[in-house]
Amino acid sequence: MQLHQSSWPEIDAYLQRSKGIIVPIGSTEQHGPNGLLGTDAICPEVIARRAGDASGILIGPTFNVGQAQHHLAFPGTISLRPSTMIAAIYDWTASLTRHGFERIYWFNGHGGNIATINAAFSEIYGDWSLKRAGANTQPVRCFLRNWWELGGVGDLCRQLFPVGEGSHATASEVSVTYAAYPDAVKQVEMTPKIAPNGPILDADDYRRRFPDGRIGSDPSQATAEKGEKIIAAASKALVGDFERFLAAN
Repeated sequence: MQLHQSSWPEIDAYLQRSKGIIVPIGSTEQHGPNGLLGTDAICPEVIARRAGDASGILIGPTFNVGQAQHHLAFPGTISLRPSTMIAAIYDWTASLTRHGFERIYWFNGHGGNIATINAAFSEIYGDWSLKRAGANTQPVRCFLRNWWELGGVGDLCRQLFPVGEGSHATASEVSVTYAAYPDAVKQVEMTPKIAPNGPILDADDYRRRFPDGRIGSDPSQATAEKGEKIIAAASKALVGDFERFLAAN
């Protein structure tokens, strides 16, 4: 069930049976010479859509621009300041809780978002602690899960790509986008075959260390068929993970 494809009466009816929602969150940033700029938003969006269609879980709109300043030396990247992103997450959460949502599961596709998302949670909980003591409404609970950390997904990715998975512009994430958008598949020879590893600092330093944008990866291995396997496994795991979040005290 997609929020953007629902009417307000349908959301009102959903809230009678569930107070939880999944919000895909990602980034718009370079993903090497054959990866899509929307990769980190597309991956959680596609997996969540599959999970929502199968289970009836409500899937919110994708928060598709994140904390990506270190990629700004590559054309097409769009980044938020951490303070801007925290404020936006806070406002999304406040809007949802205003309607009665109590459990918000942020389904993340970009490692660079993690610290900022957790800081946003601290702002949300801090506001509740400081201003809402004694209120009759239930406090909101937020949860962060990276899609590649869902049960069994990491093992599957390592089986599919035992060499050259890497940590950015990975073969697995590019495969997921190719499964979602097969017309966007790009055949690019990688030089070197497996990209180097190293630290991530500012944008210009990143471009100097990793000229084509990859870190430790060989995404030329990516295929739509392998991406479909990842989506199927991840969407099934997501349903179970979300249900456990709803049931937790």
